[in-house]
Amino acid sequence: MKRSEINQIMKDAVKFIESLQVVMPPFAFWSRQDWMERGEEYNEIRDNMLGWDITDFGSGDFGKIGLLMFTLRNGNLHNKKYEKPYAEKLLIVEEEQVTPYHFHWKKMEDIINRGGGNLMVQVYNSLSEGEKAMTPVCVNCDGRAFCVEAGHIIRIHPGESITLPTGQYHSFWAEKGMGRVLLGEVSSVNDDTIDNRFHESVGRFPEIEEDEAPLYLLGNEYPAAKRES
Repeated sequence: MKRSEINQIMKDAVKFIESLQVVMPPFAFWSRQDWMERGEEYNEIRDNMLGWDITDFGSGDFGKIGLLMFTLRNGNLHNKKYEKPYAEKLLIVEEEQVTPYHFHWKKMEDIINRGGGNLMVQVYNSLSEGEKAMTPVCVNCDGRAFCVEAGHIIRIHPGESITLPTGQYHSFWAEKGMGRVLLGEVSSVNDDTIDNRFHESVGRFPEIEEDEAPLYLLGNEYPAAKRES
């Protein structure tokens, strides 16, 4: 992805989030220079990759296959210094913009439609070797437990949510003609380096063509903390 594309996606995201009267934390808007001046007291943000996360999953077409995420809080499976057993994100999904089929080995999550259009979620169970199963899928939406056929698409309206347990394949997109969607994600600890099992091989973090300076850094781009002399 080009840095200019990422910058524009960030600008559009901020406008959309603000239009729904959601306020982002101050570190969302820190520049590279700001990060260079921040000391070790902000290492929880650095070590747990809080902040911006924009990916086209290696597709080369973010509008078709991609996702914007902003991690607000997170624990750490590898560092006992960070004891939070939970994580929270904001996500923005465009109309017919697909997040590819995947499940999580450890993470259980609730996906909440915070506003905008409708979210379409397609679900499958998984087999032990990681393939999709054609068995009925038991789901929970806002406390309602029910079962659907494999591959069923569930429509999540604004204000509604779906619980996605470990091992359950899911793919999602915003319904055509209804507008983009702002999602909240509340989950156990998130670790994108080891916990995602995509059905097809994808690229999780994009290679970036630096055609202009970054507006804000991505969560995997923070410089090391400034040390006091």
